[in-house]
Amino acid sequence: MKFVTNRFQRSDLILLVAAVFAVALYVVTANGGFPLDDSWIHQVYGRNLAQTGMWAFVPGVPSAASTSPMYTVLLAIGYKLYISFKLWTYGLGIASLWVAGMLGGRMCERLLPTQANIRLYGGLAVIFAWHLVWAAASGMETMLFSMWTLALLALGWRELDARSTQFKDVALRGAVFGLVTALATITRPEGVALAGLIGLVSFLVQPQKSWRTFMIWGFGAAIAFLIAISPYLALNLHLTGGLLPDTAAAKQAENAPLLLDSFPIRIGKMVLPLVAGVQLFFVPGVIFFVIEQLRKLRQDRRTLLLIVPVLWSVGLIALYAAKLPAYYQHGRYVIPALPAFIVIGVVGTFQLVSAARKSVTGRVLTRSLAISTLLALTFFFFQGATVYGRDVSIIDQEMVASAHWIKDNIPTDQMLTIHDIGAVGYFAPRPMLDLAGLVSPEIIPFILDENSLWQWLQQKNARYLMAFPDQVPGDDVNDSHLCPVFTTGGQAAIQAGGPNMTVYELTWDGICPKH
Repeated sequence: MKFVTNRFQRSDLILLVAAVFAVALYVVTANGGFPLDDSWIHQVYGRNLAQTGMWAFVPGVPSAASTSPMYTVLLAIGYKLYISFKLWTYGLGIASLWVAGMLGGRMCERLLPTQANIRLYGGLAVIFAWHLVWAAASGMETMLFSMWTLALLALGWRELDARSTQFKDVALRGAVFGLVTALATITRPEGVALAGLIGLVSFLVQPQKSWRTFMIWGFGAAIAFLIAISPYLALNLHLTGGLLPDTAAAKQAENAPLLLDSFPIRIGKMVLPLVAGVQLFFVPGVIFFVIEQLRKLRQDRRTLLLIVPVLWSVGLIALYAAKLPAYYQHGRYVIPALPAFIVIGVVGTFQLVSAARKSVTGRVLTRSLAISTLLALTFFFFQGATVYGRDVSIIDQEMVASAHWIKDNIPTDQMLTIHDIGAVGYFAPRPMLDLAGLVSPEIIPFILDENSLWQWLQQKNARYLMAFPDQVPGDDVNDSHLCPVFTTGGQAAIQAGGPNMTVYELTWDGICPKH
């Protein structure tokens, strides 16, 4: 894999500095913290795994609410080493962003080997894309998975180079691909979809121009994947009885109303959050690159493999639009579509500028595009820091503040019901009921049924509920079961047009107790 494994260069050090600067700027702007409550869920699982050796959110109660076992294990290592959890978490984000930048730069160099500094330009474009910096500083697995997507694409491209066709060498290359596929899948289940896409295209085009070579490569990949993925599958089977964590079914059930929109509308909603970034300016370059590669298909069908990054970006968005059109939180579920798109966008933009040199109009237009792209990258990067700071403030002022109040005011033997469980699980650990279904998967069949939820809560002897207004069963804050006892009063959420978090004491006779 010459274009991936070639020696460390000065540009890689520049990319490291860039990654540290980018994530540090976002973190400092927000005064620490995380922009999602789900980030705290990961911390709870990582801490409990390190301290008890158990896969659990509520200590002593095994569950599968972690969306990313790979990320949980990495967090647990930090706790086991007694490293500050925030420092370790941000460090993982920086490392993932840096490696993604190096991979992206090498992929750009693979496509434009004669373009001066293309490796550096491509790497910087990945590192300073604000969605990816946000992901790296988010305390989520998103950036780690984004890194794996580029690694898989790079490994797929490796087979286009003239390489040894000896059985051992081919099988080893396939095994590496299978191992990385397993790591990507353990990070996010969508990893297997990208590997399948690469495998399918490789089957169609035979990058080494030999069925025998492809079959050996595929065999090595399959064996390594099955061996590496087996502990993950065994864990899920033990905890849930299925091959995926509970989060998949819970998220789909809760977001079922979003499927009422037509598929084109859902596609549009998934794309819209991603438009707010430099990637919009890469669209002309991506289109130009794809057209150029399609023209070469008649001479060399292996060129189709170079288009896979674009197919992945489009396919991931389509997959989520079809199954889980969750477009909120800056489109975080489809952020992993961006690194591959940016790589092709950088290459395509350089190719477009070069091709337009023949005319004055072409030079003016393409150079204007290049300058606009650079300005957009810079603008959105700094604007993203402000957005990240606002997101962290909302979580700190709503979820974290409520968690501290609960720790100080509600005894641990009082059954608590929560929708956003992360911060409470970290700062006020106790048995709890989860209205999102992550650690209470039994509610998934009736997660949108108001009456069934109230009945379930009464059967479980729930005494308190922490929720935003639209998370209360029936979305009615005036329901007779609810007796407000604490509201955060946080200003960040109000300024963003949202509500405050409230803790309610629950009553089953319609009469609120007097304190």
